[in-house]
Amino acid sequence: MQDTDNIKQSYPLFRNEEYKDVLARKKTDYENPHPDDKVQETFLWTTTEEYQKLNFEREALTVNPAKACQPLGAVLCSLGFEKTLPYVHGSQGCVAYFRTYFNRHFKEPVACVSDSMTEDAAVFGGQKNMIDGLENAKALYKPEMIAVSTTCMAEVIGDDLNAFIGNAKKEGAVEQDFPTPFAHTPSFVGSHVTGWDNMFEGIGRYFTLNNMEDKAVGSNGKINLVPGFETYLGNYRVIHRMLGEMGVDYSLLSDPTEVLDTPADGEYRMYEGGTTQDEIKDAPNAISTILLQPLQLDKTKKLVTNTWKHEVPALDIPMGLEYTDNFLMEVARLTGKEIPESLATERGRLVDMMTDSHTWLHGKKFALYGDPDFTLGMTKFLLELGAEPTHVLCQSGSKRWQKRMKKMLEESAPVNNKTELYFKQDLWHFRSLMFTDKPDFMIGNSYGKFIQRDTLHKGKEFEVPLIRIGFPIFDRHHLHRATTLGYEGAMTVLTTLVNSVLEKMDDDTRIMAQTDYNYDLVR
Repeated sequence: MQDTDNIKQSYPLFRNEEYKDVLARKKTDYENPHPDDKVQETFLWTTTEEYQKLNFEREALTVNPAKACQPLGAVLCSLGFEKTLPYVHGSQGCVAYFRTYFNRHFKEPVACVSDSMTEDAAVFGGQKNMIDGLENAKALYKPEMIAVSTTCMAEVIGDDLNAFIGNAKKEGAVEQDFPTPFAHTPSFVGSHVTGWDNMFEGIGRYFTLNNMEDKAVGSNGKINLVPGFETYLGNYRVIHRMLGEMGVDYSLLSDPTEVLDTPADGEYRMYEGGTTQDEIKDAPNAISTILLQPLQLDKTKKLVTNTWKHEVPALDIPMGLEYTDNFLMEVARLTGKEIPESLATERGRLVDMMTDSHTWLHGKKFALYGDPDFTLGMTKFLLELGAEPTHVLCQSGSKRWQKRMKKMLEESAPVNNKTELYFKQDLWHFRSLMFTDKPDFMIGNSYGKFIQRDTLHKGKEFEVPLIRIGFPIFDRHHLHRATTLGYEGAMTVLTTLVNSVLEKMDDDTRIMAQTDYNYDLVR
């Protein structure tokens, strides 16, 4: 058993003989397992094209979704505003899920409250929960804004947030002028990216919809940037840096960088940084609004164009070389600012890196999954590197995503491009593809590790290694501080990709006097 002088984690603790015996008896006595040969037979069948056909025919079941639910995205959006408390109208269990999801990814405490709807609220409605919850949340946590979203329970029974919040203010739970933007975020439609979009539209509408009389496009000389559901904190920072080097006056609308990356200096910060209320109120006065992830910001775009009267530039997520070029040139056009030599030099370094690594990435096959704009930007960058994207799965995607992807593929790789696109499919579909049309690597979040394990179980030659880029990343540390946008982000992604290729080559060629014919020091 455990020795106090040598505490072991579950691995390798459970490899000790006494634990192996306990687990074996648990399996035979309580689990009523199938014979090992039957389990292996079934496993092998799930790797076949016959099974893949059946897998892709299912309609009413999702297995291992490649997405999260709407209110999770709404919480992240809310965290990006100064002294704002995310408030979810629903059950405690849902909010515990959102908080632990972000806790595990960011390795930080995340402030988020619920009004604890239970069975009685499901029958009679949750207005009482809303009244008590808003009063308690404001008194206990002293926010300057409470951003309200919903879970499935509230949406199924049809709770009206506008009415409930209005009644809460009439009863004095919070002051009439206390900011309480809201968004309906039903978990059974859309995904986390939809929830972020809905919450941002709700905040923007709350502060600007009925306050447009004194607004004039371009009067503040700024540009607005809306990040969308973004969990790489380095991406917020690289946007600040690039625009700072250009001397551009701007507002980054929703920036959770500081609250999700507070220092360990003895002081707990429930609120830190974020976009101010003055900035969102002033946003309609900007020259224009740039959407950094436009494929997942439909409601935001409608608010910006219809209410703020901004012309939204037709840009793509600034990942890789060309899309970053387009972003910076559009910023220069809108503001009249020159792109500085520092960014031109940074671009040159990226091009040099791409040239250095081209030998190792050219022709390598990558399958990837993730959110709409991420998959677009990553596929584009893979093509710029000379790699071959084989399968791109986006469960949060749509026909518009598919159309944009096809257009990009036709423009970037018009000859013999065989990239297959999948939207609304899940990671169990993706698993089938890894067996029937094996790539060299897959790119995605931590959940892909189970697919890598399954491919390895069939045999080393079938293994598809996972390169962890995306959200969530639970089983590695500090990747959430990395950068994937701009030239800096492209350098980071390129370094990750090419070194994964080289590590795999070392792994395949390290057996002494057998496979070490290519186990070189110089790569």
